[in-house]
Amino acid sequence: MKRVVITGAGTINALGHSVPETLAAMREGRCGIGELEFRDVERLAIKIGGQVRGFEAEGRFNRQQMSLYDRFTQFTLTAAKEAIEQSGLEFHGDLSAKSGVVLGNSGGGMQTLDENYRSVYEDGKNRVHPFVVPKLMNNAAAGHVSMQFNLKGPSFTVSTACASSNHAMAQAFQMVRSGMSPVMITGGSESMLCFGGVKAWEGLRVMSKDACRPFSANRNGMVQGEGAGIFVFEEYEHAKARGAEILCEVIGFAMSSDAADIVMPSKQGAARAIAGALQDARIDASEVGYINAHGTGTAANDKTECAAVADVFGPQADNLMISSTKSMHGHLIGGTGAVELLACIMALRDGVIAPTIGYQEPDPECALDVVPNEAREARVDVALSNAFAFGGLNAVLALRKV
Repeated sequence: MKRVVITGAGTINALGHSVPETLAAMREGRCGIGELEFRDVERLAIKIGGQVRGFEAEGRFNRQQMSLYDRFTQFTLTAAKEAIEQSGLEFHGDLSAKSGVVLGNSGGGMQTLDENYRSVYEDGKNRVHPFVVPKLMNNAAAGHVSMQFNLKGPSFTVSTACASSNHAMAQAFQMVRSGMSPVMITGGSESMLCFGGVKAWEGLRVMSKDACRPFSANRNGMVQGEGAGIFVFEEYEHAKARGAEILCEVIGFAMSSDAADIVMPSKQGAARAIAGALQDARIDASEVGYINAHGTGTAANDKTECAAVADVFGPQADNLMISSTKSMHGHLIGGTGAVELLACIMALRDGVIAPTIGYQEPDPECALDVVPNEAREARVDVALSNAFAFGGLNAVLALRKV
């Protein structure tokens, strides 16, 4: 099997419009969650979110592109540009023919749906723009990335709710590891912060009205975010031959299904995914120094995840650092695992552990080192990234310092 490394990273999210801005915010424990700003927000019970501020799409894309790009696609292309530029790759000839795109997304063009439902049902219009369907479809971003960067290999979108990005990156990892593709562009994006998107989530009664406080005893729910995280997964020898800077190595992954409940998580399902990632990476639990948790800030998710980690790691769990960066950028649903992977890269490359901010009260059911409120300097050689989704769908990635 081939070794797989990451040679480029890009992002836009509530913490920053680039990777350096985002990592600086994570180091500082800065919160990107604030009051939402969009039409009819006053009709919502939930009025906070990790909204991307100061993003001027008109300055990045021309009029024709704007007619085709929903906000989630705009975020994806912005992050992909940063990642591919950092990698130094240009896709021509055989490299173009074999390289592709696998992205995670859950809601598709939610902004486009919201605008056009409003146009038809509220404003009484009888026609919509002819590009509504290609603008709102979940695979729109993957298609536009492939076209913009001349990627002619396997390209598709994975949609598994909150695990979408991790599932997508796992597929990209497998393609490079198997030798199918020398390079894959992967990650995920989401933009559900509009009236219809937030209103639908309100119905679940899992949303906080004031803050995301993962693992804290007084946590009261999740907070939505938006944005994208995109990475260049590349075969190690290919990267080495061209002298590429390597951010870290992807060494394993595992997926599992709870097969139990559509919304309530299962400790056993999560534990099988975590243990499977260790097995696939051929590492011992003692080698893991940091876990970026799914850590949504809901009572059920946090305690179930902590129980799963304790089951897999046993006494080693006391030596782990585990944090949830959702406390800073919010829950990007289908894009969340991709932005969170940046925290793993920061831990491996820079020795900085992103904190779980908003932590106020210890919870005996979350009795792990959750790196409360302040970033920490520590040497980490191996990190895990957890993602557990509605539907009981679990995906865990393992990464190593190079």
